[in-house]
Amino acid sequence: MKKEDIHFGDWQRMFIGDVPAGFYWEVVLRIAVIYLVLMVSMRLMGKRMASQLSRNEMVAMVSLAAAIGVPLQSPDRGILAAIVISIVVIAVQQLAAWLASRNQKLESMTQGDLTVLVADGRINLDQMKRNGITRERVFAQLRGQGIRHLGEVKRLYFEASGSFTFIPARDAMPGLIVLPLHDPAFHGKVCRPTERFVCSRCGQLMPQSPGTNRCPACENEHLVIAVK
Repeated sequence: MKKEDIHFGDWQRMFIGDVPAGFYWEVVLRIAVIYLVLMVSMRLMGKRMASQLSRNEMVAMVSLAAAIGVPLQSPDRGILAAIVISIVVIAVQQLAAWLASRNQKLESMTQGDLTVLVADGRINLDQMKRNGITRERVFAQLRGQGIRHLGEVKRLYFEASGSFTFIPARDAMPGLIVLPLHDPAFHGKVCRPTERFVCSRCGQLMPQSPGTNRCPACENEHLVIAVK
C-alpha cells in the first residue's frame, strides 16, 4: 500500500480492510482449522504446555503463534504452511525434551538450573544479581508465604521454570524483617526486636559479640536490629 493511500478518516480501510467481504467467511474456516491445529500441537507437546513453560516450550509457543498469525490475516497465504511449521516445531521440541531427559548437562544448558536465593536466613546477592531478581521481589515472595523475617526461611529456590519454592525453617532464628518499612505500626504487632544485629543488605546474622560492624558475607557496614 502506498503512503498516499493512507489517510485519517478512511473507516472502511481501518475496520474492514482492503480484502473482499467473502474473505471474512473464509477467516471463520481458517480459525477453526488453526484452532484444531493448536489443540493437537499442545496435546502432542505434553501437559507442561498448560503449566509453567520452560525455555524450550516458550520458544515453541512463540514459534507457533508467529506461524499461525499470518494465514489468519493474509488472504494470499495458505494454511498448509502453518501446519508444516507446527509439525516441525513439535518435532524439534520433542527431540529436545528426549535428549534433555538423557543428558543432564544438556538439560541444564537448555532448561536452566534452580538457584538458591535465600539460605538459612541470608540472601544470596550474587545469585540474585545473576538472575536479575531484586531484593524487593524476594521479600514480596516471602510475604506471600506469610513470612515476617528472614530467620523463618530455610531455603528459597528460584526454579528453572521461573517459579519459587519456599522451605520454612523448623526453628526460626532472629532475622532481617521483610515487611514494608513504611508500616512500622504493624511491625510491632507481629515482630519483636531482639538484642542481635543483622546485615541490612543480605540479612546475615551477626555474632552476639561482634568484633566489627562489617558483614562477613557482603562487606556491608550497615547493621540493623534483628527481629523475631
